[in-house]
Amino acid sequence: MKKTTFSAIAAFAFTVFAGSAFAAETPASFDPSKCKVDYPKASLMNEEQGTTTMSFLVNADGSVADSKLDKSSGFKGLDKAAQKGLTACKFKPGMKDGSPAQTWAKVDYAWKLD
Repeated sequence: MKKTTFSAIAAFAFTVFAGSAFAAETPASFDPSKCKVDYPKASLMNEEQGTTTMSFLVNADGSVADSKLDKSSGFKGLDKAAQKGLTACKFKPGMKDGSPAQTWAKVDYAWKLD
């Protein structure tokens, strides 16, 4: 039986989608070392790899209000696992004018087999 090791790397390209020209705004963020997303077993067996690009609407308390898939990794199992796993993570809320606020954040989640 072939032993496969894997790693999932979260590369974060945070982007604020909506903002006022007058308001200073920073997007939400999170610590990927504290947020575990499991590699789907079927994807491991099929040696699937790719990058899932998602957007998350993060509330002022750090919870995720909404998420959407921006670009598929090419594999539904990887996309669903990334979206489900990251939606459950606690984010550091974005800021508007120095106060925590609801903001959109963009996340690229790379699935790689070693």
